[in-house]
Order: sequence, then C-alpha cells, then structure tokens
Amino acid sequence: MSVESGEQGLIDTYYTTIHTIGWKNEGKQLRYMQKDGRFPVVFQKAPGDWSPYLMDIFTTLVEIRWRVMFLIFFLSYILSWLFFGLCYWLIALVHGDVSDVDNAPCVDNVRGFTGAFMFSMETQATIGYGFRGMTENCIVAIILVTVQDVFSCLLDTIIIGIVVSKMASARKRAQTVGFSRCAVVNLRDGNLCLSWRLGDFRGNHILDGVARAMLVRYVKQPQGAIVMSYQDLHIHNKDIVLATPATIIHKLEPGSPLYSLGPDDLLGDNFELVVSFTYTGDSTGMLSQTRTSYTPADIHWGQRFQEMLKLGKRHYKVDYALFNVTTSVPVPLLSAEEFHRRGCPAEGSQACGSVLAPGKGIRHTCTVNPDITEEVKQQTYF
Repeated sequence: MSVESGEQGLIDTYYTTIHTIGWKNEGKQLRYMQKDGRFPVVFQKAPGDWSPYLMDIFTTLVEIRWRVMFLIFFLSYILSWLFFGLCYWLIALVHGDVSDVDNAPCVDNVRGFTGAFMFSMETQATIGYGFRGMTENCIVAIILVTVQDVFSCLLDTIIIGIVVSKMASARKRAQTVGFSRCAVVNLRDGNLCLSWRLGDFRGNHILDGVARAMLVRYVKQPQGAIVMSYQDLHIHNKDIVLATPATIIHKLEPGSPLYSLGPDDLLGDNFELVVSFTYTGDSTGMLSQTRTSYTPADIHWGQRFQEMLKLGKRHYKVDYALFNVTTSVPVPLLSAEEFHRRGCPAEGSQACGSVLAPGKGIRHTCTVNPDITEEVKQQTYF
C-alpha cells in the first residue's frame, strides 16, 4: 500500500495495527505522545460521515468541549420551549382562541404565540405560576402536555447525566497522578536498570494499579511515510501500591530492546518510551490511566532519583519538591550487553571502561543535586 506525503492513515491487519503518518517536519522529530499523555494524531474521515458519532451519541457528548456542551445545554431547552410553544399556538389558532376572545380556550390566557411560549416554558420547567393552565376543552392539548412532561424528564436525565460524567471524568483524576519528567539509568544489584518515578499528589491514595511500558520506534519509508513498531518492556513488580511514590524499574537484560544501547547509542537512536499507569480510584471507583513518554534526550545515564520519603514520629513524610530531582552516580559508560560480556562487578572496575563521575552527567532537564554523599552512591548498588 502506498501512502502519499502528508497523508495520515490507519492499516488494520489480522495480527497487528500499523500506523503510518506523513513526515512533514524533516528537521524536528514529531513525538508519538506528548508529555501530558495526549497523542498528536488527527483522523481524516470522509466528509459528512457522522454515523460513528451518532451511533454512540452519549460518548460523543461527554467528550466534546465544555463550551460546546453549554451551547447544546441552552439550545436543547430553548428549542424545545419554542417547539412546544409553537404547537400550543397552532392548537389555539385552529380552535379559534386567537381570534375569538369569548371562545372557551384550550389553555387559559393563551391568545397568542407569546402566551403559548410562556405556557410551554412554565410547563416544562414545572414553574406553575397559576395564571395559565390547561382546560378540558381540547383533548389534543392535553395529549401535548403529557408528551412534553415525558420529554422534559428524558431531556433532564440526559443533560444531567452528561454534565455529571464530564465533571467526574477519569482524565481529571489522571492529572493528579504523575510521572517524573525524566528517566534515569543506573546500577541496581549489579545490573544496569532503566527507571522512572510515579507519584499520587492527592490525599486519597491509590491502593492498586498496574504499570506498563512500551518502546515505540520510527521506521522511515522511502515514500516519505514512517511505520511505527511496538515492543513491550518487562517491568519488575508492575503491580503497584501507590500510597507513597514508587520507582518503576526495567532491567536492561537479554531480551530488552535497550540491552545493546550504550549512552552514546541511546542519544543517537530514534525511539520513544511510552509508559502508563492504570488504576481504579477509591473515591469514584472509576478506571483511570495516566501516561507520558520519554525520548532518548529524556533518559539520563548515570543518574538516580533522590530519596523523598522520610520517617517521622507519627507519619511517613513525602517531599514532592524532590520528585524530579536526580543525583549523579558512578555508572560505566557501556551498554548492558557489553557490561555483562566483560563481567563487570557491581562496584565497577577498570575493565568496565570509563565511569561517569558525579556532577559531570549527560545534559538533562531534571533538577540535579551534585552534592551527593558517599552513602547515597553506595545505595545505587544494593
């Protein structure tokens, strides 16, 4: 299948799904996922094809913007008042209530469209001022009032349900669960490991959740499009209790797509690490997901996250000011494959090649504390 430059498409095969995206910005790498978890993907559909949205109208209304929701909210009530007011006015016109003031009316004090509109609004909003009221003279008007009452209940249920669903959206809860701005590579138990932080910023903690990581690579085609491949990364202890901030660890071992990459190869590679945390909120019981991504520039070799959990007299104290703070630690500037091939010990040796000195790390965006003590350095190898 050929894809023209600038075109976006989706190819569904029997075993997998391949996304092909046109490559327009040659000088700048387009992220697969933004840091806030949003995907810069635009779906191009056939003009006028609204059937998928109408078949799932409730989800469509929940996902629209608030300003559009408020517009639909106002229009749904105003248009329904106008429609039923027009019906009452037509009934009054046919029955002769408009032209003959002495005629027994279908609706008391409804002699024109303004009175019919007011009666429609008072009926649907259940205001009941007592000035206008239904009589027994017209069975059609009585049936219309019954239909409007049922429609009013249905409309209120739909509008209230959509507004409540938007206010209790799982995306709002996901904004209070965050990942660190960068990932780090350091030694743990004598093995090179890739790790990143996860924390819950609310007081009502998440007691159960599942972490997942996926490596997305870009393969550029001669026609100008790119094909994305996906590889799952094995995470140790992916089931997390998030009462306190947790560090997600992926060991760089045989079978890992990052096993053969050293610090120089890492910065020169073209991939994106997509991480997610799926959990159920204890307050609402809704399933939520927080996600972000790391590019090779976001992965810092020879860094570790600074400790932020302290033991108090009555509580465990978490200092979220240190959530993104990292410290430099000595780590061999070798790939995990070369590190294991040379049989390097956990504490490092001359056979392991150069070692990253504290305070002279690779350029990164996270806050770094170069004043690391010897005790903190040794904790890296436990």
